[in-house]
Amino acid sequence: MKKFINFVKKTAKANPKRIVFPEGFEERVLFATKKILKEKTAIPVLIGNPDIIRRNIKNLGIKLNFDALEIHDPLTSSKRKEFAEEFYNLRKNKGITEEEAMKTIEKINYFGTMMVHMGYADGMISGTTYSTAETVRPALQIIKTKEKFQKVSGVFFLILEKRLLLFADAAITIDPNSHDLADIAIDTAETAKKFNIEPRIGMLSFSTNGSAKHPNVDKVREATAIIKDLRPDLIVEGEMQVDAALVPDIAKRKFPESKLQGDANILIFPDLQSGNIAYKLVERLAKAKAIGPILQGLKKPINDLSRGCSWRDIANLAAFTSCEAADIDYTGFKKFK
Repeated sequence: MKKFINFVKKTAKANPKRIVFPEGFEERVLFATKKILKEKTAIPVLIGNPDIIRRNIKNLGIKLNFDALEIHDPLTSSKRKEFAEEFYNLRKNKGITEEEAMKTIEKINYFGTMMVHMGYADGMISGTTYSTAETVRPALQIIKTKEKFQKVSGVFFLILEKRLLLFADAAITIDPNSHDLADIAIDTAETAKKFNIEPRIGMLSFSTNGSAKHPNVDKVREATAIIKDLRPDLIVEGEMQVDAALVPDIAKRKFPESKLQGDANILIFPDLQSGNIAYKLVERLAKAKAIGPILQGLKKPINDLSRGCSWRDIANLAAFTSCEAADIDYTGFKKFK
């Protein structure tokens, strides 16, 4: 499915967006910046001390025109006061003082998130040195979710040689209930559509179509019912084991009335540990290209990275983030399945 990545990069190149990298000093981010500029899939904006970034570029032997890079140092930026005032206004009802707001904005992850919030950038990618929680927390405080009580979730694109799969939630929600699972599935379907993918959702369990009875199975079955009620336009089936979701012959035996018939391209996992373990297994053992996690449910694109990511992963995610921010109309394009 290399053609899918090529499609995303070509789409991003047609309308590259300003993407902030709070860890602008980090080795992999700098190598990725070189690739992004070459491919023209985004306009990278680096956060950090310019002297440190310049020294790192030189020491790593990266051929980058330092003077052409856009770099913002939170400690000296002219936007520091503006951002601190806005952050204070956003959080004063939570008890934050103006002095605390200024100190918070000096942190690179908060400064980068504020750039997106204030319209100085279109999206942000973080996580080479930060945990997921440290990326999500500023986003929840500043960007906020699309709906008041909406949960944020994380989806990975797993790109295999002949198949494209979306895994969710593999990043955020540890133990989702049935309503959470339904929201995650619907958000993932909408993410798929943003990338011209026709969503086909398998709600995963250790049981297929009532073959086992357990509260964990009931949760997935209830989630499936909620989705079908809220979004009858979506193709969704569950509860089902992963082989019934992906293998047509097994689907015919285990779940003959399933609409999917072993052709799911979205896999919704019953909890975070199963989703996170599964995506890493597929990435490492099946040598799939993993893109993400792309964070769902936020008003603007804020995306996370695994701390084990490569610079190529960062460059790929930049193209995906550009596409997210562009709100592209795919009318007339052939859909990916």
